[in-house]
Amino acid sequence: MSDTPPLSRREREILDIVYRLGRVTAAEVREQLSGSPSDSSVRTILRLMEEKGHLTHEVDGPRYVYVATTPPEVASRRAVRHLVQTFFGGDPRRLVSALLDDEQLDESELEELARLVDTHRS
Repeated sequence: MSDTPPLSRREREILDIVYRLGRVTAAEVREQLSGSPSDSSVRTILRLMEEKGHLTHEVDGPRYVYVATTPPEVASRRAVRHLVQTFFGGDPRRLVSALLDDEQLDESELEELARLVDTHRS
């Protein structure tokens, strides 16, 4: 999967914020987090995430601006692989079946999915 250590629940929440906003300061992360963590707690978690290789920072005047080390496209593929392994026994067909059973897809969305399948067949 990845050479970086796994994330805690709070770290995943922070990484979601980083991916959503792109570049963030500790103050911006703190504003977005649930549970009103202290400023020092957020800074500590950001530092640990950087040590684990999930984030990097740039200095912008007096602030550190954090960015993810893995592009969102790569992270999303890893997350889907993890989801398939964890909840669908490694069988991607079970994931697709669950999506089709659970979602209210309209005809154009179904056509787009069929087109994607056809593209991947060739």
